[in-house]
Amino acid sequence: MKSIFDTVSKDCSKIVTKTYSTSFSMATKMLASSIRQDIYNIYGFVRLADEIVDSFHSYPQKELFSKFETDLEIAIQNKISLNPILNAFQHTYHNYNIERKLVDSFMNSMRLDLHKSEYKTEEEYKNYIYGSADVVGLMCLKVFVNGDQKKYDSLKASAMALGSAFQKVNFLRDLKADHDELNRTYFPNTDLNNLDEIAKQHIIDDIENDFAEGLRGIKMLPIEAKFGVFMAYRYYSQLLKKLKKTPALEIKNTRIRVPNYKKVELLTRSYVKYHLNLL
Repeated sequence: MKSIFDTVSKDCSKIVTKTYSTSFSMATKMLASSIRQDIYNIYGFVRLADEIVDSFHSYPQKELFSKFETDLEIAIQNKISLNPILNAFQHTYHNYNIERKLVDSFMNSMRLDLHKSEYKTEEEYKNYIYGSADVVGLMCLKVFVNGDQKKYDSLKASAMALGSAFQKVNFLRDLKADHDELNRTYFPNTDLNNLDEIAKQHIIDDIENDFAEGLRGIKMLPIEAKFGVFMAYRYYSQLLKKLKKTPALEIKNTRIRVPNYKKVELLTRSYVKYHLNLL
């Protein structure tokens, strides 16, 4: 029975989320059970694509990505895939009428990582972030509003801003790995070998503006999604706080983390704020 395979597929997406990101997994657990699995399904899909372009260096990455792209197309068309991650994703894609252009934009940005190593202009930078992060926020928003197009349209800008903030924090945190291991430079007009406090502050100011817009949207999310997204916001805000305290030249030589005990503390404080209506 296909229902058994569908259950296995969803379990795979959940396992991928829990294995690759303890922080995102923790935030997802704070979502209502009615939407939690669909967020696992979206994360599983985007994580698998990201792994192909970021991790499988000893294998034919371009061929693997093209095969994944073909399998995605078949999954969407046939509403089934023998790839359990894609099978789970296509359920969410169809159930919530996720726009195809969002998926295509994401795949386009992932494909760029196979050959593009430097983003020299603001336009290139913004286009990459839109495809790699903003559209993921919009896919999740489709789930959060459960078909309410008016609500979706009103929260769209905030969801994109929050996605951008998360991605830019990742870029800043992962400067060492991106630059030294993957030979990538995402921030335009920035000499990462000699990152100074002025350039660092410019990046942080940009992220904080995105966070401010994102928080405005979080406050208007449906109850099923609000606390989980707020938890993710709190986690990334904590990362940014630590990055702000780290000297510019040290950022490239270390990877800032939030320890597990701090994540639990953030969860507790976020829970209190949420239930005291401080959000």
